[in-house]
Parts: sequence; C-alpha cells; structure tokens
Amino acid sequence: MSSATQPLAIPRVSVSTLMRDYSVLVKARVTTLIMMTAWCGAFLAAAKSGIPSLSWTVFHALVGIGLVSGGTAAMNEVMERDLDARMRRTAMRPLVTKSLSVAHASVVALGMTVGGVVYLWLATNWQAATLTALTSACYLMVYTPMKQVHPICTFLGAFPGAMPPLLGWVAVRGRIDSEAIVLFAIMFFWQFPHFHSIAWLYREDYENAGVRMLPVVESDGRSTIRAIVAYSLALVPVTLTPTLLGMSGWLYLGGAAVLSSALLWCSLRMATMKLAPVAPESKARARQLLQATVLYLPLLFALMMLNRPA
Repeated sequence: MSSATQPLAIPRVSVSTLMRDYSVLVKARVTTLIMMTAWCGAFLAAAKSGIPSLSWTVFHALVGIGLVSGGTAAMNEVMERDLDARMRRTAMRPLVTKSLSVAHASVVALGMTVGGVVYLWLATNWQAATLTALTSACYLMVYTPMKQVHPICTFLGAFPGAMPPLLGWVAVRGRIDSEAIVLFAIMFFWQFPHFHSIAWLYREDYENAGVRMLPVVESDGRSTIRAIVAYSLALVPVTLTPTLLGMSGWLYLGGAAVLSSALLWCSLRMATMKLAPVAPESKARARQLLQATVLYLPLLFALMMLNRPA
C-alpha cells in the first residue's frame, strides 16, 4: 500500500499526559492555595454561624471557588500564550508546546468558570456566585491586559487576588462582615512582597515578554523595595486584628506576630542589600523572600483556624 493511501495516524495522548497538561493549565498549585485561603474564610464563617466546620456548605463553597479559580487560570493561559512562549519559566506550558489546542483549553476554561459560578449560585448563595464571577472578570479583563501596559497591574491584580477568603466567608454567611474584610486585607498586603519578589527573580523573562512589572520598568529597584517593605510592614498590625475581633485566640496572636516579623525581616534584607534587579547577587535574597511568603500564608491561616475560639 502506498503512503498516499495509508490511513491517517491519529496521535494518542496518554491519560497521565492529559492530566499533567490540565494541571498546568489550571495552575494547580496556585488554585490549591486559593482553595486553602477560601477554606479559611468559609471555616471561620461557619464557626461564627454555628455551622459545623466540615459541613456541606463549606464543601460546596470550596468546590465552586476552586472551579472558577481553575477556569480563570486556564483562560489566562489562553490569553497569554504568546507571552508564555517568550518566557523560560512558562515556555513548557501546554498551549505553548501545543500539547493542548487553544479551542480545547478555551472550552475547559469556560466550562469550569461558568460551571463554578452556577454551582455556587445553586449550592451556596447568589452573593458568593456574583462576587466570584466579578473576581474572575476583574482578573481577566483588568489585571491580565494591564500587565503589558503599566506596573500598576500588580496593585490592580491584588484586588481579585485577595478575594478567596472573603468569597469563602460570603459563601457561608451570605454577606460581607468585618472579619471577611480583615481576611481580604491580609491577602491584599501579602501579595506585594510575594509578587514583587517573583518579578525581581524573573525580571529578564518579564522584560523579554513585554510584561511591565515594577522591577522591569525601573533599573535601580528602589520603588520595588519600598513597596515590599511598606506592605510587609502593613501586614504586621493587620494580621493581629483577627484576635481583636474574636476570630482567633492568643496563640494565633503570638504566632502571627512572629511570622509577620520574620517576613518583615526578609523584606528589610532586600532593602539593605542596595542592589539593582539586574544584579545576580540580588536574586538570592529575592528567592529567600519568595520562599518566606510561600511559607507565611498557609502557616498564618492554619494557625488562625486551629486557634479559633470554641
């Protein structure tokens, strides 16, 4: 049989490869962190409402928020696939390597996002569904395009980024209380040392892709360091507020003071090095700050949940 008459071979994709691609597409690690912070909000809201912490309401909140988070992350990768191709840290994402098609990824993204919003509406309340939909829209329609326009993108992106614990709270309580605002504030301030340290580490990547993060647009890094220190300093009193509001006990207060002071110390070490983002020696301290922020948030929220009043 000639090659012209041979049947077309259709490549087969293994289940493990597809699952790995999906994991990258929905940014599984980031989505897991979002669900963890949403769980904290739902957990504390359940305690305030007298609902069991492991109730179906909390479960439904996490499922819905997780679906929207994963879908939004997937749509972000669809929108930024050309940028991802120009950065080493994202060059192996499935839309760049074409192991997933744009159409395939778009269907997954829309299905998860819309399905998650509908799920929240039906299983929790319309307030949580509406706020979650607005959070997704803000991330995709404001933060994502602004990344190529102005470094204010980090500030704008911090608003949808700070929403998960508030969304978890609203999914259980049906309203925004002062406790939810405190959880939002913790997430909001935490993002600046976290994302500025990432941008410092991968400055060259972002510059190649035309992403205008603060360490990219300024050569000396001074404004970046001022922002890192200022927001780390603001975290200290904000993280102590849950005890004052009766959300957590004195053990949490002590732990929060230690954790926030440690993060502030790591931020101040960035300030004292007096090195620009292009200096290779500065990357080590930026990486240490990034590691500190990654440990800080789950430890803080876990302590808050474990030390809640009976």
